[in-house]
Amino acid sequence: MSDLFDTVRFPRGPVMPNRFVLGPLTNNQSLEDGRLGEDEFRWLTRRAAGGFGLVMTCAAHVQAQGRGWAGQLGIFSDEHLEGLSRLAAGVKAHGSLAMVQLHHAGIRAQKSVLGSAPVGPSDHAKTGARALGPDEVEQVAADFVAAARRAERAGYDGVELHAAHGYLICQFLSAELNRRTDGYGGPLENRERLLFDIVAGIRAQCSPGFLLAVRLSPERFGMNPGEVREVARRLLAEGAIDLLDMSLWDVHKEPELEEYGGRPLHAYFTDLERSGVLLAVGGKVMGGTAAARALATGADLVVVGRAAILHHDFPKRVAADPGFETVPLPVSRDYLRGETVGETFLKYLENWKGFLEPEPE
Repeated sequence: MSDLFDTVRFPRGPVMPNRFVLGPLTNNQSLEDGRLGEDEFRWLTRRAAGGFGLVMTCAAHVQAQGRGWAGQLGIFSDEHLEGLSRLAAGVKAHGSLAMVQLHHAGIRAQKSVLGSAPVGPSDHAKTGARALGPDEVEQVAADFVAAARRAERAGYDGVELHAAHGYLICQFLSAELNRRTDGYGGPLENRERLLFDIVAGIRAQCSPGFLLAVRLSPERFGMNPGEVREVARRLLAEGAIDLLDMSLWDVHKEPELEEYGGRPLHAYFTDLERSGVLLAVGGKVMGGTAAARALATGADLVVVGRAAILHHDFPKRVAADPGFETVPLPVSRDYLRGETVGETFLKYLENWKGFLEPEPE
């Protein structure tokens, strides 16, 4: 179990005090203009105090047009800097590294939240989204880079590009959602262009020691595990990033597509040559044994989401008891209030089947 609590060195930048990453969790606790909310500040800084070596913010939108939901943290304006700076300082005061996850919802943005039709790589009848023009795609890339620079100015150790879970960068990667015929569509080398343009832009415009991570998910939303493996292989081989964060829903599950069956989904990524880049995996890590097992399969870092909601000090509990397991579900709202989960976050968690106890009638 000592491996979980070893210090970790990235290819560049600061040293991480242990191998636990707080997953970037949607929580709806910021203000409607994207400025930091007090509940979001308390939620994240308490996890830093609880022993997470790296604290990742929720998805922070890089364009007003990329806002995915109410109460989402923003990073598209200098008006957000005051709160972002306060949050970075609050997290780092506890010895954790602080990173912002950069995000654009694309076609998954809610029209009722935006007040206008969402945008994506191609027109999308179900959501009413329209295709971005070539100049607009270039502007998206520029705004991701500008958001990374803003994060660095605010004092963060790095940023993560959200290229998973069917959001905009993932939509461009998807052959199902991306039907473009220009340089951003067609073969994978074109569909991955937006992601690699953003990576190159951040590397060129941020400090050499600024950490850069990419989150990928290999299934759902039209994603093909083989193609995602190729994107991951290139990211690792080129060495422009410091961390590849694979969101697997369940660290030890097999792929959903039958043609990729026969070995765990994580194995398609843990066997890639890394060139010094660290690999993180997450999905249903609910105790110390599961965390240790994730490392044993070849990962460098363990991303914890639900267990961090249930226990702000999950890493410290695992350090004290390697066999620690989270409290059983469902849990009460009062229990989560004691774990610094605010009211809007509680409302969001009502969508998670079996997570919350039914409210008394």
